[in-house]
Amino acid sequence: MANLISFHDVCKHKCKNDCWILIHGKVYDISTFMDEHPGGDNVLLAVTGKDASTDFDDVNHSDDAKEQMKKYCIGDVDQSTVPVTKKYIPPWEKKEKSMTVETTKEEPGNKLLVYLIPLFILGVAFALRFYNNNK
Repeated sequence: MANLISFHDVCKHKCKNDCWILIHGKVYDISTFMDEHPGGDNVLLAVTGKDASTDFDDVNHSDDAKEQMKKYCIGDVDQSTVPVTKKYIPPWEKKEKSMTVETTKEEPGNKLLVYLIPLFILGVAFALRFYNNNK
């Protein structure tokens, strides 16, 4: 049976000499690997205290790197202790979603008003001009 480690315990180990990270449900003690990491120790320290799976996948590690990870694995994380995090949605995607929601909720009468109001203003302007020219 695999060693079950709580997320709280993983978060306690986040310094260069005592560093644990969580990747795909597995906990790795990478304290002895910090100086060997090609990206430097700051990259590893930046992903402590959270699930580093997305960060790990974004780098596209080699098969050799993935194989080397196995020797640092110290157990599985207790999934019930991992906090649920929302997926980050960039602000520009939020705007696009809100704009699509607004346009789908828009009533046909609102589209007509967009054209009628300027035409009404233009009509009033011509009427005033005509009235002022007759005086």
